[in-house]
Amino acid sequence: MANYDHVILNHYNIASPFPTEWPAEKDESDDSEAEQSSKAFSQALNRKSNSRYSVLDRRGSRSLVPGSQKTRDGLENLVQRDEADPLGATGSVVRVLKQRGLPVDEDQGLRNRFLLSSTTFTPALYLSQVHSDASTQSLLQGLDYLSQSIDQKAASLKVLVESNFERFVRAKSTIDDVYTEMRNQGMEPETEKPRTHSRHTSRSSIHMRSTSGQGLPTPGKAFPKSPVNDKKKHALKKESEYGVQGIKAPVIEVAVKAEEIWGPALGGRDREQNLRSVLESVEKHHGLFEVGVAISGFIKQKDYDNIVKEYSRARKYVDDARNIVDVAVHNSVHLTDPEIHQIILTGRMWLEVQDQVDTFKREVWRNLTSIEANMAMSTDRNHQEDHVALISVLLELGVEDNPIWVWLLSRYDYLKNKINSTFLRSRVEIEVVRRRLVNEDRPTLHTAATYLKRPARSSTEESAQNLDAKPIMDLWNLIFEAFNNLISVHGGILGEVIDFWNRAQSFIDGKAQRTLPVGVNGSSRQHHRLSSDGIRDLHNGAMELVDILREHVFSFFADPPIEDISMLFSPIPTETPNTPQSALLSPLSQPDHRFRQDFLSPPPPPSPRRGEAWEEFAFWPPYANALGGVYYLGKLMDLIGTATVEMAAIRPVTSGTTEHEKLKHLLGGARERSVKAVCAAWNTDAEKCKALEDWTRTPDQLDLTRMPNSFAAFESYVLSGIQKMLYFSEAAAAKRSTADVITPPPSKLLQVIRSQFVTSLYKVLSGMVENAEKPVHHERDPWVTHLHVGSRDLGRRRSIDVKRDTLDPSNRNLRMLLTLSNFKFLRAETVPQLVSQFETEFSVQLTEETKTIYDVLGQIDKRLFQSYTRVVVDQLSTIIRKGIASSTWVPIGDRPTDVGTYVYESLLQLVYVHTEVSTTAAPLTSQILSYLLENISMSLLEGFRLRSRYMLPALMQATLDVEFFAQTLSQYITDQASETQNQIYLELDKGTDNNARNRLQSELPEIRAILKRLKDSTKSEFACFKRQRSQNPKEEK
Repeated sequence: MANYDHVILNHYNIASPFPTEWPAEKDESDDSEAEQSSKAFSQALNRKSNSRYSVLDRRGSRSLVPGSQKTRDGLENLVQRDEADPLGATGSVVRVLKQRGLPVDEDQGLRNRFLLSSTTFTPALYLSQVHSDASTQSLLQGLDYLSQSIDQKAASLKVLVESNFERFVRAKSTIDDVYTEMRNQGMEPETEKPRTHSRHTSRSSIHMRSTSGQGLPTPGKAFPKSPVNDKKKHALKKESEYGVQGIKAPVIEVAVKAEEIWGPALGGRDREQNLRSVLESVEKHHGLFEVGVAISGFIKQKDYDNIVKEYSRARKYVDDARNIVDVAVHNSVHLTDPEIHQIILTGRMWLEVQDQVDTFKREVWRNLTSIEANMAMSTDRNHQEDHVALISVLLELGVEDNPIWVWLLSRYDYLKNKINSTFLRSRVEIEVVRRRLVNEDRPTLHTAATYLKRPARSSTEESAQNLDAKPIMDLWNLIFEAFNNLISVHGGILGEVIDFWNRAQSFIDGKAQRTLPVGVNGSSRQHHRLSSDGIRDLHNGAMELVDILREHVFSFFADPPIEDISMLFSPIPTETPNTPQSALLSPLSQPDHRFRQDFLSPPPPPSPRRGEAWEEFAFWPPYANALGGVYYLGKLMDLIGTATVEMAAIRPVTSGTTEHEKLKHLLGGARERSVKAVCAAWNTDAEKCKALEDWTRTPDQLDLTRMPNSFAAFESYVLSGIQKMLYFSEAAAAKRSTADVITPPPSKLLQVIRSQFVTSLYKVLSGMVENAEKPVHHERDPWVTHLHVGSRDLGRRRSIDVKRDTLDPSNRNLRMLLTLSNFKFLRAETVPQLVSQFETEFSVQLTEETKTIYDVLGQIDKRLFQSYTRVVVDQLSTIIRKGIASSTWVPIGDRPTDVGTYVYESLLQLVYVHTEVSTTAAPLTSQILSYLLENISMSLLEGFRLRSRYMLPALMQATLDVEFFAQTLSQYITDQASETQNQIYLELDKGTDNNARNRLQSELPEIRAILKRLKDSTKSEFACFKRQRSQNPKEEK
């Protein structure tokens, strides 16, 4: 029933026996067939003559096979669009494939692979898709169904032949008639029989055409008759050689020419026979001929797995040939010709394969020992197991030398050469840039101060890139990059050394060999184990590599700058077989902008000796400050510390106590030399810190300049950087078991830092005093905004605009006041913070140093204070003494009506001082005026001592003057001033008598009234001396 349904579907070209709509493809198919049929019919009508065999031409007719497919050019084939399952499971194969999601409608090639009528039918694919879930029983039933179908098809063919037998006979008769006519061509007929419209007449009409091609003859002209001999030449008889007699001679001539031309190439029948036998042999032993070609192709593709596979296949052929010979020898029989042929072919094949494999082995050995492969393994994660693949290939193919040992040895040689060449070249590059810096101009003081202000102007991350001049920072970067390439664990040579030892340790322990092949018949198993001598050599090699790294790093820090830099300017050495190309560091391989001019000009001369501290350090850039030094040396010390910890963790180093001591010596030596270089630069920078003073007020404290904050930021940055250098903070945090390698800094080194810290404070304070006392002649500084203010009289014109951030540095009094204010801030804030930071960073107590620092601060503060007030004190003392000694000082009447003129002059002088101090450094106002009041009191005492006798008017005048001073400046009275005033009254009492004393008591109310009147009248002039009431009542209370 299923077969019947399938026939119906194919006949009507529909997909379902119950369609719901008319298929669109039916219209397209019918139109196409109709067009083709009409086109064929029109062509048949336009023909000038019809062939007798035109009935056999079926072009344009409908398809004889229902449901057949058409190609792209419109031709039909016998492949149907759909078929029933040959195993009888379903009625439509295409429907099943659609259910399984295969695009059989779009892909005709894919569909034909599932159709039995197609030549591309694939049974395995058919069963895997159509019958993917079929059971064994159902497949057996399908086999029976298929057998029955085949029998039915055979019976159908038999019926077809029987039903068309009569047609076959008629076709045979027609063929015989045609043959007879061709055979009797050119013979006279026995009797003339009129024949009209026969096939012979029709045929003869064709032969009677004019040879000139002018068409049919006109009526009245006779047909041209060809000679009988010409017709006989084409008759199918033996005498006419079956119709080829006419072309025999030309064919023979052509054959002769062809023989002359192609005879040597074709070789004749013998060669054909040989080729035929060779072809049979190739077909029989095609595997022998494929092995060599396959191995050659896989070698070009670097397909190691297939190379080994084909090589094993070749060995199998060799073993088969050897077995044939052994069997013949054992049985004492002769070899047959096929066996001899097989042995000969096998021998030739083996020679070719062995030659290719030997060449391949040499290439593998070259790759295994080359530096390029090792570098790729170390840098590219995709090629980190290349050496394992190469070793596996060699072990699989069979070699005499141990590829594991050869690779380890070549890796050791490469690392040793790379360490030496990299360090030597880096050292020369650093020295070249260092000499170029020496030959440049020394930075000016203000230029150096510009970089010393960086820590106070920006954050640490931002200022780290601009801590010094660009050439100096470039050299620091070059030094750090050189050490990073040398001893970095990630991407440096030390990382390659550690990787080398880890792989060597894996081979020593036998872990890496677990995945390696053992070769044919276990022939390579002997190479899986390293000898005891080899293991000892690997230990010594790893220790040697660590020693070379350690010695190079230590020599760079401990030795002075090198003298010979010819390596960078010498020609590139010729490559030798023992020196890989990648190990040669050509100066032009990766040109750096710092060396572009070096190859076009002579090498820079050696650095001149000028007595600078940095001349003894190869790692310190000339004229570099301490800020950049602590930043980069801190990074270098962390890098060296981490590298030392990693080197100490390598097993050969761990097992030896000597190596540990050497690593400790490396850390200690590098740390000590670095600290000495930093302290030397720190000392120089401390002297330059006086240039930090730009006489610019701080935004939040107008009584201070930016000098204290800049200095504090500089000192704090240096202390933090030195702490990182001393204790290897990152290296110590990386691993916990570092106590045996990273040791605390010695007390001697801490004492050096301690002394330099105190010295830097002294030098900075001295520089501040120098800035305050010496005249300032500023050059144009980008960090200072100059105010073009005229010179002012020291005693008179001291007014200043408080709103200005930048002051006039030419005014000595302003410099003195700001310096005093800065010292006060340093004593109260900055120095305690720095001392606390030092004690915290280095875990030491600066008890004695702190006391000394404060003593020095006090002495300098006192010195500056006296330097500022001395001029004013001298002026006040002169005014007071002259006023008291004046003849007009004693009042003319019985009692004084006003204070002495010198009193007003002195107070006006104090007004100027108050204005100058309060607008420049307000916190110093009380201190300075109190001190001046003490000196005024002392000057009054000394002036009154100059007079021996005081009558009542003089006594009243003295009392009025002293009390006016005391009450006007009452805000600034100190204990010493009060005591001096008491001494003044005692001195006045000595120079008078009892009468004057008694009368003075009665005049006191009058004196009080005069004082009150004078205070009211001078309230506006001396209002600056009045205590300012606080807005907070509690504070006023």
